[in-house]
Amino acid sequence: MNTRLYYHDLFAEHLTGPGHPERPDRMKAVAAALEAEAFQHLDRVEAPEVALEAIYRCHPEDYVRNVAKAIPEEGLARIDSDTIVSPKSFTAALHAAGGATAAVDDVISGAAKNVFVAARPPGHHAETATAMGFCLFNNAAIAARHAQATHGLERIAIVDWDVHHGNGTQDIFWADPSVLYASTHQMPLYPGTGAKTETGAGTIVNAPLASGDGGDEFKAAFIERILPELEAFEPDLVIISAGFDAHHRDPLANINLTERDFDWATAQLLDVADRHAGGRLVSLLEGGYDLEGLALSTAAHVKRLMTG
Repeated sequence: MNTRLYYHDLFAEHLTGPGHPERPDRMKAVAAALEAEAFQHLDRVEAPEVALEAIYRCHPEDYVRNVAKAIPEEGLARIDSDTIVSPKSFTAALHAAGGATAAVDDVISGAAKNVFVAARPPGHHAETATAMGFCLFNNAAIAARHAQATHGLERIAIVDWDVHHGNGTQDIFWADPSVLYASTHQMPLYPGTGAKTETGAGTIVNAPLASGDGGDEFKAAFIERILPELEAFEPDLVIISAGFDAHHRDPLANINLTERDFDWATAQLLDVADRHAGGRLVSLLEGGYDLEGLALSTAAHVKRLMTG
């Protein structure tokens, strides 16, 4: 079995306007990085459109309708000060979520060893009924609920190493002990959530980092907080919210990781998946706003998925 990549041309047609960090060039940087010879055996598949029922497991129907209504026929529109949409944004978001659910299907059926979904808009800031932080629908949450509802998996682990805390994922699973949400992120930083004391039903695990922290502190957060909780939880599926904005080049935060740190973390989570989940692992692109840092980190992450 190979590692599978989900992509779609629509992801570059979600327009956010000049100067916006979550921009179409991110997709071009990821695509260029994955054109290297090392990725010639990557199984590339267009992300399908998600079934709306899969979104409704995480977001109310009226919320989904309101997002659709916010899409302009031309030009740009603001959902909030950070979250900008354009005519093809809703369809792009449907395919981003569709890539996430298809990835779950693939690793459960054995069609792929593991899957990386290179999609935008990202998802982890989208709360149950609030779009924010560049995010419309919470792709990781939709994937987790799909695994439970469609395939009968019981325990899903979502590990989020985006530099910004995934308040949306935490919100959706706050009272649900069947989903472990573990996050390492810079704090204080947008969106202001993610303290160690935020534990929900006991399966919310926050391991915040301080401005200026680097690889040593990142690894300690995994070794001391996140990995022991994963081992105790024994997940049936591992989902990564793979944001690469903790890279030292990134302009939106102050954590000093390198692509080698993301390679290390990927290897740790592959080991967890091998021990507890039959190797089932799905990775979803979240943030990462310096194009070189994003390209280097994505390449390291996907190479480890292919070889780990």
